[in-house]
Amino acid sequence: MSEALAPANIYTEEDYYNLPENVRAELIDGQIYYMSAPSRIHQEILMFLSKTIANYIDSKDGPCKIYPAPFSVKLFEDDNKTVVEPDISVICDPNKLTDQGCTGAPDWITEIISPGTSSHDYVRKLNLYTNAGVKEYWIVDPLSKKIFVYHLKETDFKADSYTFQDKIKVNIYDDLWIDFAELRL
Repeated sequence: MSEALAPANIYTEEDYYNLPENVRAELIDGQIYYMSAPSRIHQEILMFLSKTIANYIDSKDGPCKIYPAPFSVKLFEDDNKTVVEPDISVICDPNKLTDQGCTGAPDWITEIISPGTSSHDYVRKLNLYTNAGVKEYWIVDPLSKKIFVYHLKETDFKADSYTFQDKIKVNIYDDLWIDFAELRL
């Protein structure tokens, strides 16, 4: 005689927002994924990109805003089972900003790979961000020193691969290039 498996807990946005303040986690399809503290290299890349992007946005005096993690993004307004915390979110529609973070797809998301999260960022989040309509998604991999740039074309991402020696065009802007050689890692 076989017994049915106990159903997995399905968590909601309310559960996510009730996690202790010192706990970093994401809620994807009703499942909570805990995140470890980022490495020093992760933080160097985060600061380099954030500073470069923020300086560009400030120089253009445009409507976009940059938010480094931790920053909550509810990708789908009617979905209370998915809230992510991208490493960097660029949001150009101020109507998407709320007191809790962002509701709707950011224009550009960057994730910096940690050793234990690579499949999470390369597969699960790529699919999520495609479905949500994120215009541009960058995956920065410090171990391989590669950057994967996904640019949404209609309903699919077009993918390009770069190294930490390349100067990369940001697709959502006409004149922003990020020179990874300046990172000096």
